[in-house]
Amino acid sequence: MILQRFYISRFSFTIVSIIFWLLIEAQSAYAQTDKSVSIPQLVSGKKGVADTVRLAADTTRQKDLPDVIKSIFHVRSALENDSVTSKPEFSVVPAIGYTLVSRLAIVLSGNAAFRTGPKSRISTIVASASYTQNKQFLMPVLSNIWTRNNEYEFVGDYRFYNYPQNTYGLGSSSNIKNEDPMKFAFARFYETALRHISGNWYAGLGYAVDAYWNISHDGPKNGAISDFENYGTTPHSLASGVNFEVIQDSRDNSINPYKGWFGSVQYRTNPTWMGSTTSWQSVIIDLRKYVPFPASSQNVLAFWSYNWLTLHGRPPYLSLPSSSWDPNSATGRGYIQGRFRGAQMVYLESEYRFKITRNGLVGGVLFANAQSLSAEPGTAMQRVQPAFGPGLRLKLNKKSRTNIAIDYGFGRQGSKGLFIDVGEVF
Repeated sequence: MILQRFYISRFSFTIVSIIFWLLIEAQSAYAQTDKSVSIPQLVSGKKGVADTVRLAADTTRQKDLPDVIKSIFHVRSALENDSVTSKPEFSVVPAIGYTLVSRLAIVLSGNAAFRTGPKSRISTIVASASYTQNKQFLMPVLSNIWTRNNEYEFVGDYRFYNYPQNTYGLGSSSNIKNEDPMKFAFARFYETALRHISGNWYAGLGYAVDAYWNISHDGPKNGAISDFENYGTTPHSLASGVNFEVIQDSRDNSINPYKGWFGSVQYRTNPTWMGSTTSWQSVIIDLRKYVPFPASSQNVLAFWSYNWLTLHGRPPYLSLPSSSWDPNSATGRGYIQGRFRGAQMVYLESEYRFKITRNGLVGGVLFANAQSLSAEPGTAMQRVQPAFGPGLRLKLNKKSRTNIAIDYGFGRQGSKGLFIDVGEVF
């Protein structure tokens, strides 16, 4: 379970007219010449971890989507505090979209950011509802709540999916031509409580349940026997267990960091006596680093290592590590969700985030990633699969730094597609 809980859906696509107005407003605001000032840092965590940083430009120049809408309709804004307080800051996006896994989709997504105390880190609640042309229904709710003075953190992940999705076999050497259409329903309940230990270190435990039912598949279109059949088909599966987690978090803002790093190690055990279909254990090692580049700017070099490993046992097929099935559905831009699946997954990604307009309304990214997966438990890692692409960032909420992230990724074997999130990918 990781802290950056801002995944909404990869089906969001903002309406073209909104982007048009954003670009007009960005061009207009770029010519402004207001004086630069600084904002006092809001100290959070132990040993003074900052949750906001000194801005390079006057915050009166910073603009987001609500500012654009107000300017279109000539609504005058009252003087506002530019930081997140105990009053929740809401970001809501109704949208339509198209992706490889969904085709056309209708989405309502949003998040709320707030503090439980003046020195608390930013807490968030994220939710969305999506219905797609492939008759998929998705409703994830993710929460990340810090108590006053950051003594405790409560991390939740609750989901319900009715989800036709293809599988392509096991291992990162699997061929896209081995496409096997699947259908299943899925529900998740994760809740983890973390206690402050020292400095930026936290540790705790939680309970995790993944339930799959009404599982069916058509078999590969080329008539071959699918890896799903070889692995062992079942109409339902349940993974129920306890997870133990240790984290270190020095990011200045968990929604959109300008600096700092995040590290998490999570061990999960799923015994049959707790209801699991099979007994198995796994570990997830999640490491992230954010470096201002150039040092005096808000442009950022971001690095991510995500390693999802089966330690023992034989997880059900749909519980195996898989592309874009991490908690934020963020791995593998450039490939369809579920493209690669296996017992072990090693993933690396880097991204350069930069401003396009001085007011922060429009930004861009360049990203590259690589992943390698094994097939069944006990087998070797297979071919490294790279992907890369550009992206656009539109400021949805300047107080919480929430962006609409619009990326286009290119992978191997003709894989490519549009990927859109509310919040940064990592």
